[in-house]
Parts: sequence; C-alpha cells; structure tokens
Amino acid sequence: MKGAELRRLVEGGVLLTSRALGAGWSRRALNRTLREGGWTQVRAGAWVEPGREVDWGTRLRVVQLLKPELVVSHRAAAALWRIETLGPALGPARGVPLEFIDPHLGTRREGGGVRVHRIPLAAREVVERGGLRVTAVNRTLADLLRAGPRDEALVSVDSALSRRTVGRVRRAPLTTPAALADALAPAPALGPPLQGALRALRWLELADPRSGSPAETIARLRMRDADLRPESQAELRTPDGRRRFLDFLFRAEGLGVEIEGYAYHGTRESHRRDVYRFNQVLQCPEVRTLLRFTAEDVFLRPAAILAEIRAALGEHHRVRGSSRP
Repeated sequence: MKGAELRRLVEGGVLLTSRALGAGWSRRALNRTLREGGWTQVRAGAWVEPGREVDWGTRLRVVQLLKPELVVSHRAAAALWRIETLGPALGPARGVPLEFIDPHLGTRREGGGVRVHRIPLAAREVVERGGLRVTAVNRTLADLLRAGPRDEALVSVDSALSRRTVGRVRRAPLTTPAALADALAPAPALGPPLQGALRALRWLELADPRSGSPAETIARLRMRDADLRPESQAELRTPDGRRRFLDFLFRAEGLGVEIEGYAYHGTRESHRRDVYRFNQVLQCPEVRTLLRFTAEDVFLRPAAILAEIRAALGEHHRVRGSSRP
C-alpha cells in the first residue's frame, strides 16, 4: 500500500523526496520504504521507480525536476531532436553529456556529469519534447555553432539541414540555413547576438544540406581545408539513363570519391545493391577513377585520404599532359 501511495507522486518514473515529504511522509519512513521497495537513488533527492532503467533520458528528467529552471541544451538537445553529433575524438557521439542552459544565470556548478551553460535564453526558444523543456532546433544549433569546435558543430548543422536516419528513425530536414542565420543574428528588437555569433555565421556558410552523413561532412571539410573543392552529391547519368549520385566528384578530372558509413554492407542484399551501384557509377562517362574510403578512414586517417586524392588528381594531370601533341 505504501508503495502505491508513492507511485502517485511519481513524474516520468521519478520521485522527488521533496514531494513525498510534502505529502506527509517522514524522512525515516520514506527512506526505509524506498530501499525496501527496490527504488534507485539517482541524485540526492531523486529516486527512480522499481523496474525502470536509469538511462540517459531519465537522468535528464531527474536534473530538470530537481531544478526546473534548467533547459536541456547543446548536444543533449541535439540528441532529443535526432540531430547527429560528434565526440571529442571526431567520431559518432555515444555518451552524450547532460547539458543544460540556466537562463537565470544562477547555477554555477552541478557536478555528477551535468554541464550547465549560464547564457541568456528567451522563452520563445524553449519547447517541450518528450516531457522535457528543451531548446528549439534553431537555438540548439546556434548554441553548438557558437560553442564550437567548427567541425563538430557543422556535423550537427548538416544533419539538421538534411533528411537523415538517426537511431533507426527516418526524419525530414529540421531547419534551413536562413532560419539558422536569423537565430544567430536576431533582429535588434530581440536583443544583441550572443558571444561567438559572428564566427558562427562564418562557419554556417560552410554547411551543406546535401551532406549524407557525419563522415561526409568531415571529409568535405578536410578537403576544403586542403584547398580541394569537389562537387558534393554530384548527379550522374548511367549509360541506360538512370540517375546516380556520388558523394564527391572532381568533374574535370573524372575522379569520384565515396565515403562508406559504419552501417555499410549490413546485409548480403545491401552488399549486392552497393556492388551493382558502384559498377553503374563506373560506367558513367564523367567518372574515370573512383576512390572509396570508410568512415574510420575519415575520422582517424584524414591525411592518408588527402594524399591518395592528390595522387589521383596528379596522375590525371600527368596523363592528360602527356597525351597532348
């Protein structure tokens, strides 16, 4: 019976000690009932009901219930919007941090793996998602662009601008470059731009809605930094008239570059389709050489990729020069 009484005080699987005490429980009786009932204490003053996994989303909820003024933001908000992010080692983010904004600028340090940003936040930039107060898409991306680093921020921007499958869920584009620019440089009546906005606007110019994956974004940025400027998602026509797209194409040199993601060749059937597709691409008159790299190559061995691309481009120019009369 006591357990049933406590469950009526639960919100999203979480019980706050303060609610139970406010409902008339003594601290001693409450602690005994919680421990005997198999509840899990996540933070001081917060317990998760028996049978519920203490996952990342539950931890977000615990923090926000304890401090309702905090708003889920940055990489945590991106994850809730199904926007891809990268970790410090420039690989797909797995352990997404618990990140929040305190618009009241009062919280200094939370601890326990929680990061709180003390920056202004307008009410219009906050929405509810999955029972949590979260920064809206454009504000989330603007925060990531202002915070940097450049490559990690642009991976998230490209992801939000394009149609993607994230966490096995297919979603439509979430925003546009114009909307992001407005979020970074609001009208004067809405207040001045936040710190880092001018640099973020320069980075936004490097975004590409045609990018198909985080690895493609990083590959494009590495090539750009090396002064290599291929077409992205270049459209081709096979001899039988079918449309095909290449991740990157140096059209004048006839050099195509494909980036294979982590899920490449997940099944025998997908392997068969990809082999057929690559064979068709090589039949296109625009493609004379095709280089293929893995996502691991992009994240861990970018210098080797650039060297191979330069060698292929150099070979093309050498052959072309030697064929002249």
